[in-house]
Order: sequence, then C-alpha cells, then structure tokens
Amino acid sequence: MGAQQVVVIGAGMGGLAAAIDLARAGHAVTVFDAGHEPGGKMRTQEVAGQPIDAGPTVITMKWVFDALFHDAGSDFDRAVVLHRAPVLARHAWDNGPTLDLHADRAASQDAIARFAGPNEAQAFGRFCAEAGRIHDALRDTFMTVQRPGVARLVARLAARDPGVLAMLGPFSTLWGRLGRIFADPRLRQLFARYATYCGSSPLAAPATLMLIAHVEQEGVWQARGGMIAIARAIGALAAQLGVSVRSGVSVTRIHHRAGRVEGVLTDDGVHHRAQVVVHAGDHGALKGLLHEGRTGHPERGQRSLSAYTWCATARVRGADLAHHTVFFGQDYPAEFRAIVGQGTVCDDPTVYVCAQDRGEAHAAAGGPDRSERLFVLVKGPPANARLPHPQAIWERVLTRLGACGASLDVEAITATGPEDFAARFAGSQGALYGMATHGPWASFRRPAARGPLGGLYLAGASVHPGAGIPMATLSGRLCASAVLDDLAHRA
Repeated sequence: MGAQQVVVIGAGMGGLAAAIDLARAGHAVTVFDAGHEPGGKMRTQEVAGQPIDAGPTVITMKWVFDALFHDAGSDFDRAVVLHRAPVLARHAWDNGPTLDLHADRAASQDAIARFAGPNEAQAFGRFCAEAGRIHDALRDTFMTVQRPGVARLVARLAARDPGVLAMLGPFSTLWGRLGRIFADPRLRQLFARYATYCGSSPLAAPATLMLIAHVEQEGVWQARGGMIAIARAIGALAAQLGVSVRSGVSVTRIHHRAGRVEGVLTDDGVHHRAQVVVHAGDHGALKGLLHEGRTGHPERGQRSLSAYTWCATARVRGADLAHHTVFFGQDYPAEFRAIVGQGTVCDDPTVYVCAQDRGEAHAAAGGPDRSERLFVLVKGPPANARLPHPQAIWERVLTRLGACGASLDVEAITATGPEDFAARFAGSQGALYGMATHGPWASFRRPAARGPLGGLYLAGASVHPGAGIPMATLSGRLCASAVLDDLAHRA
C-alpha cells in the first residue's frame, strides 16, 4: 500500500515518536497540537522572565531516545546535551539527617548504612536485586511489545524465567512488599514514592513498580537548557523527516464512516482528510472527538493522581538542595488515603522540590544569597468540587519545609492545580497519568495501540505501556508499528 495521509492529534512524546516512525516509513504526517510548541506535559513556565521546567525534570531509560534517533538516521547525543546525575535525589525528614540516593549503587548502600544501619543497607541490596530481576523480566515481555493479555504474559515469563512469576507477586502492593524488606519506616516511605511516578498510591499499586529503582540506577539524565530542549530536539527530528507540526491548532472531531476514520476537523473549521488518525492525547478525550458517546475502550479503573505545582524564583535558606529534594510528611499512608479516598490533600503532604539551577547540566548553583529557579510539587487528586485552593496547599508546603529546617524567600511565583491541568489536557480530569496503576490487573486495562475504529490508533501516557516520558515515547513507537503492520496486511 502506498503513502497514507496520517494525522496525529497531540505533540507530546507519544505523538511525536509515532509521527517520526510513520514519516520514516514514507507516509505524509501532520501533527496538530493545541499548545504553542511540542512537548505535551514536557513544558516550561516563564516566571520573572525565566523559563522553568513545569513538568518532567529528568529522563530515564535513555536507550528509548537513543533508538528513536538512531532508527531515524540521527544521534540523540548530538541533538541534546545531557548529563547523568550522580545524585538521584536527596530525602529529608523532620529535623533529621538527609539521605542521598546515588547513581552508584554501592554509594547508596554506604549512605543507607550510615543513615539506618548495616541491616538496612543489606536490605537495600536485596531490594535492588529484586527490582533488577523484575525489570529484566518485564522489559521485553511487556514494556517494549504490543500489550499482551494476562495469559500470554504469563507464558512469556514462564519461558524466560519461571522463578520470576512467584517473585513478582502481582497481588502484593508496593507498600506491603517494602514493609517486608525494610524495617526502617523512612526507607519504606522513600521507595514507596516510586508509585507516584505513574500517578498511583503505593497502598494500592503492585509491587512490580519496584522495577523503577532499577531504571533509575541505569541512569537519570538532566538536559542542558531544560527538558524542553529534548522536546524541541524530537520536534526538529520530526520536521527533518517531513512531518508538519501545527502548533496552536486543536482537533475538535474525528470524522468516520462505516467503521473507518476519514479525517479530522480542526478548530479553524478545516476538514483534513486522513486514512490514519493517531490520537496521542489523554484517552479520556477520545469519546468527545468521536461524537458518538463511544470509545471502544471504555475506561475502567481509577483516575491517576494529579498535582499542585508552583514555579518560582526564590532564595533558599536552611537547606542544601540537590537537583531533586523530597521533604517527606510524617504519615505517608494518610497522604494517599486523603487523595484516593477523600479527594483532597492531607494537612502534612510530602513536598518535592526541583532546584533547576543545581546539577551537572547547569552552570551555577543557587544559595542563600542567590535567587534560583524552583519547581515545587505536591501530589493531589484529579479535579473535583472539594479541592482546596492552591494558596491553602502552599501554606502546607511552607510548614513542611520549615519542619525540615528550610525556608523560602519567594520573589515571583505561579501556581497550577488539578483544575488547571483538567483545562489544559482535554479529557484528563486533571489526572496526569491516565488511569492509576491500582491492583494486579490495572496494566491490562490500559488501552493498547489499536483504537475502536479502522485506521484509528492510540499513543501517549494513558495507553500501554504507561505513564512517564520514556513509556509515552515507547507507546508512540508501538503505535506506529501497529499502523505499519496493519497497512502491510491490507496491501
């Protein structure tokens, strides 16, 4: 079959990756995105004339981007200046010592021994071994392939590593599993935070999310110029391959007849014909675009977490920040009972701070006498009528930092809450990661690449293999693979 007209809805990582692979295969690809430049949730917010990363602040799984560029005849390392972070994150609790996790596992083990004793250091070693085994079992059987069913995945794992099935423990929660590994509640809290990377509660997320620890140890990367430099590089690669990226243009309807797509309608009233449409926005928006009250992949499960975020320029006092610093609240389970069970934010939430002028990718660090760029985040529920005002949550942020001996002299600040995310990302309800990964079957409820109509395909963080910049990028490549396979069979 010859070259097809392809429309991609959304210029996030999933949409751009799909566009690149489809253009490389000779198809005519147009990407429409409501934003002003590519990136999706990988965006910047200008505060006092300075750009601040207002979404993801690092990447992992660099091999995903290396492969995307290599397959397109380019070089990711030439397109973006990256620095591997020697310190993954700094962690702080009330008036106590901080704990750094390092890219080097032995350095982390030594730090944990000093922080919590030799038994917990040994427990960390066992934790890392288990996380690595889970990662190795699932990378090529689940993450990088079209979404398998439960039976097919079990068969793949049994053939690859029979013992891993018992060890994976999909019916174990991350919180429960960590409680059996670590005696120190602070370490349990620290590693339970990995569930929030995909917008989930550690009280309900499966223990398989331990694999994130292994992913981080393989490398956490900062980008010179901020994360938007990666989005721009991927957008430039798409343009070099002939992809037309139309920023500031929204798709309002997907036209279809007799079970197949025919094109899309944009908000300027123009109909664009297409044989293939890739929807790379939140899956929750698809129903409205089809105008038929149907998605073909009804959402089942619970919406993921959202967040309150602040971009600020400020002077930091009383704390030596790393690029990533986490200030933990006192009762981690209470945080998620409030978010998931009550639709609100607890009185003492954990606070994440990204000090964007610190780290190997940046020329200068901040300090008590120097203003620096900060991205501050508190996890929250999707948009609902009971949400506290961002100012009320900001007061809790300052209280939590104060309990850890830190304070901020803020010069300029902007706030974004779940309702703002709901308005920015159509169909999301403010949830930033699609559906939550709660329970053993959540990953199998996530939509796969093929949509409910002929010629309609899905990509992005709300479909398989899941949330996060590398996973969303993989989703785009899996989507393009499905398109090309289907076109080959139709030829």
